[in-house]
Amino acid sequence: MSWDGVQIAALEALGHVRYRVEVPGQTLPDDALLDALLRASGRSRDADDAYALYRSFGALDGLRRAEAKRALWPRLRRLRAR
Repeated sequence: MSWDGVQIAALEALGHVRYRVEVPGQTLPDDALLDALLRASGRSRDADDAYALYRSFGALDGLRRAEAKRALWPRLRRLRAR
């Protein structure tokens, strides 16, 4: 389940803990490039949509080329603006 900011604040104010349910096969790889992409998009590893965003990037090895990085910046800016 995905929570919005108001719901998260209310749960924390009540002293409740949100648990993340790990779905098999939906773990993020330990990769510095992925961490940088998540930060650039305004997300963190524990964000609800981090795995979906990781999948939308495609193969991380392909993003290590300079031309792929340049093409990715407009998309990251749009994600950060949300």
